[in-house]
Amino acid sequence: MNAHKIEVVLTEDGTLMLQGLPFHAGDAVEVIILETKTPQQQAQQLPQSGTNPYPLHNTQPYRYDDPTEPVALEDWEVLQ
Repeated sequence: MNAHKIEVVLTEDGTLMLQGLPFHAGDAVEVIILETKTPQQQAQQLPQSGTNPYPLHNTQPYRYDDPTEPVALEDWEVLQ
């Protein structure tokens, strides 16, 4: 399947005009229409209630004393 993305601003309610598509007469195409959000609309959707969208930012990282040490060896039936 060939995908082609094009962004268009509607000039009339309920009417969409697409020109310059890389397809030929008789080609079968599938059309999926998604509404894009402007940066202003995206900013309005962010939580405004004072909740931190990045709760782990600037927090102390976990400390691993021996990160390559095997874990849960007793759970492996092959080793018993």
